[in-house]
Amino acid sequence: MNYNETLQYLYNLTKHGIKLGLKNISQLLSLLGNPQNTFKSVHIAGTNGKGSTAKVLASLLSCKGLKTGLFTSPHLVRFTERITINHSEIPEEEVIRLTKHIKEIVDTVDELKPTFFEFITALCFYHFYEKSVDWAVVETGLGGRFDATNVLLPKVTVITNIGIDHREFLGNTLSEIAFEKAGIIKQGIPVVTSR
Repeated sequence: MNYNETLQYLYNLTKHGIKLGLKNISQLLSLLGNPQNTFKSVHIAGTNGKGSTAKVLASLLSCKGLKTGLFTSPHLVRFTERITINHSEIPEEEVIRLTKHIKEIVDTVDELKPTFFEFITALCFYHFYEKSVDWAVVETGLGGRFDATNVLLPKVTVITNIGIDHREFLGNTLSEIAFEKAGIIKQGIPVVTSR
């Protein structure tokens, strides 16, 4: 596959829709050797400001001389903006290689049908593992509790301001939405909120 064909394959995974839950991503990451357990992480959820917060935190960590991965979504112009290490976007060749590698694994398991976001989350974590990042700053895609990124066991969790968003998945009230976003909070892990 060339780069355009690779992106076509990835975007075609949207046919699997959005699946809230951690079963698929956990199975996929297990098949990849659980790369998410090989680096320290900061996990960020919220409605407003999570992308800015993620970029600032990644910059602070990399300025301290730490090899720092950043995973954000969506991208603004290029797919490669989603996955960076010390401000450098993942090369297109790496997207091709990693997609091919993960696709070969996915194709061996009939019941494993990852969504677009699950696949790129696995791709990102595997890239960070291969590149031996010290830290990864990871932004949730949608919500938190059942977001594919919620397989992380971070060193710190951040929740930015919460507003009404994604009602069809997260609930109709601010309390329901906050509950879903707060799903990234884990026992014994510090939480910082913008509130």
